[in-house]
Amino acid sequence: MCKLLEVSRSLVYYHLSKEPSAPSKEEKIIEKHIKEIFRLSKNNYGTRKIKVELRKLGYRVSRKRIARIMRENSLVSNYTVAQYKVHKTKSNDANIPNLVNRDFDNRDKLEVAVSDLTYVRVGYRWNYVCTLIDLFNREIIGYAAGEKKDAKLIEEALLKVNYSLKDIKIFHSDRGKEYDNRLIDDILEAFEIDRSLSNKGNPYDNAVSEATNKIMKTEYIYQNEFETLEDLELGLAEYIYWYNNLRIHGSLDYLTPVEYKKLFTRDMKNVA
Repeated sequence: MCKLLEVSRSLVYYHLSKEPSAPSKEEKIIEKHIKEIFRLSKNNYGTRKIKVELRKLGYRVSRKRIARIMRENSLVSNYTVAQYKVHKTKSNDANIPNLVNRDFDNRDKLEVAVSDLTYVRVGYRWNYVCTLIDLFNREIIGYAAGEKKDAKLIEEALLKVNYSLKDIKIFHSDRGKEYDNRLIDDILEAFEIDRSLSNKGNPYDNAVSEATNKIMKTEYIYQNEFETLEDLELGLAEYIYWYNNLRIHGSLDYLTPVEYKKLFTRDMKNVA
């Protein structure tokens, strides 16, 4: 075979007898950082975000190399979990325009708050979570969890917003029947917030809110079991703090929502 391939026997024997080289000191350090970054991300970050975090630490590592190290250490992102969908409910036919019109980017702080509901298994029953997201920096500014998918849940999320409701200009949601309620209308009217609804049958009109809920389910809800509503609420508070303050977002140039807000505020002061 060596004659046929025109390869010397000594070269073949050398490679057969050569022992695998031990990982370098730098490789061990990078592996340690990858494990820690993955742990702090609550097992959510993939190669792209780990690469960004390594760069912050002064290491330029290819995604291919990161993927190899993750594979060798059995680090599997939560995003490999299969997703599933719920059945759609009847829609709200109110004659309210779509003021957002899929223009999700380059919005001012609290110019538009988008909202959506999602489901969570608690014990043997479905419970629900309502979130409000500021399009400016994708921050979850209000949320609520409850046993019923109704206007009271949305009201609770609105009243838990950690900013003055007077600063919100537009409240946007899909046409779920839960949002078609006098209770919600009264709050929006009291704080002079304009109403906006997605076009009927167009889920992309509320894409940011739906994507945020999908992220939350993948990174938090699917990774835990909840025996009581209190269990869900306690864990949800911790997750949303992490989401706003520690989780880097690709759409924000790999800053956290809070970092992005601080950077924008500082830049505006410098301009002034």
